[in-house]
Amino acid sequence: MFLLGIDLGTSSIKASIVDAVTKKEIASAQYPDIEVEISSPQAGWAEQSPELWWHNTQEAIKRVVAKGGFDAKKVGAIGISYQMHGLVMLDKQGQVLRPSIIWCDSRAVEYGETAFQKIGEEKALNHLLNSPGNFTAAKLAWVKANEPEIFEKCDKIMLPGDYIGFMMSGNLTTSNSGLSEGVFWDFKTNTLSEDILAAFGFDASIIPNIQPVFSNHGELSSDVAETLGLAAGTPIAYKAGDQPNNALSLNVVNPGEIAATAGTSGVVYAVSDQVACDPQSRINSFAHVNHQMDELNRIGILLCINGTGILNRWVKENFAHGVSYQEMNQRAAKINVGADGLSILPFGNGAERMLGNKIMGAQIQDLDFNKHTQYHVFRAAQEGIAFSLKYGFDMMLGLGVVPNVIRAGHANMFLSEVFTNAVVNATQLPVEMYDTHGAKGAALGGGVGAGIFKSIKEAMDGLTLLKVVEPDIKQKDQYANAYANWETKLNSFL
Repeated sequence: MFLLGIDLGTSSIKASIVDAVTKKEIASAQYPDIEVEISSPQAGWAEQSPELWWHNTQEAIKRVVAKGGFDAKKVGAIGISYQMHGLVMLDKQGQVLRPSIIWCDSRAVEYGETAFQKIGEEKALNHLLNSPGNFTAAKLAWVKANEPEIFEKCDKIMLPGDYIGFMMSGNLTTSNSGLSEGVFWDFKTNTLSEDILAAFGFDASIIPNIQPVFSNHGELSSDVAETLGLAAGTPIAYKAGDQPNNALSLNVVNPGEIAATAGTSGVVYAVSDQVACDPQSRINSFAHVNHQMDELNRIGILLCINGTGILNRWVKENFAHGVSYQEMNQRAAKINVGADGLSILPFGNGAERMLGNKIMGAQIQDLDFNKHTQYHVFRAAQEGIAFSLKYGFDMMLGLGVVPNVIRAGHANMFLSEVFTNAVVNATQLPVEMYDTHGAKGAALGGGVGAGIFKSIKEAMDGLTLLKVVEPDIKQKDQYANAYANWETKLNSFL
């Protein structure tokens, strides 16, 4: 038997086929080959087309099926990972009403703040674990206020992965984890938040059926199955946001375990058994994929930096025409720690929750025309991303997170030794890198939801450790000084 995992990212869709016996990936594919653009009709806005997501998902699955080496009709379960926080709106006929307002869109901050005050800050933090901020519920409030004709036609709202599941099966579902990432979930009552509905004036009927993350969210329809070369009736047995799913893929499911990723955005994600929150909502707490399984609290504490891989891509496009990412990494490695005083603040992709939803823009600081080169820009960008993660990581320590190791997939920015060493030596924590990624984790999650595996532990027992990067005592002071210089420059803007 095989498992299909889908990872709906901002830049592309990835599909993975995993052998349910060995837990090993046997085929993978991505579509499209070039990164999907983010539409920005106004400054601070970020939108993508759900219909395009569905088209690209089908093409990614067709590609992985075409690779052969397995019987596509024997795919026994499907799991979906997706970019978090996006708002998809459907009418009564199941048609998309407008482009999705995605995770890095900044337009709804004031709507979230108004609801925060209506509910009361103490009550909101105790029940929601977050300010409504700029999350999915606040995005819907923006539509209600600014596009009332669209809001009136809305029958159901959902997250990106819910939409893909709907297109596969015709079934509309969501989960406590998904609703918590939209700040719709009340952790005290373990139900849909009445406070949020009242504060924004939403009717509960717009929310799809709520069921566990690991469960049957619908079965592949016959027409979609025929198009994709799969078997009709295959269960869609798992749906989770990309960061909870990334943590699952790294077997980060218990208190004290930490996952990190650095794709378009950068995230540090810690699991806790405490229903706790950051009073300033700079770091956010959501229901992890296994929250309330066996009646245990599993809260994912998430630090997000919007401008990580997107900064590295911007640098490549504007400073490195014809240069590969690998060559950029090699050139960056030739420059000293601290990039000879050049610093980059990577905050040019919308409102940063870690900075109190401030939109400050990216900054290149202390550029010296007589000293700094292309190579310095490469290094300063990667160190700036790593140092931004360190800055937020220190906030997480204040919430009682006590880590001893960071786990990451050997992918994206963690393919760069410069970036990885900067993370390790700035935090003084080792990084373990594994042979996994979001689509593979989603496939294994589907296996858990379909009952093919008896537990998450069984699903993840095939995880392979590729390497461990330890802090270098000889470079401890260099990184400490470089980080202190970077932090001083950031604080001058705050």
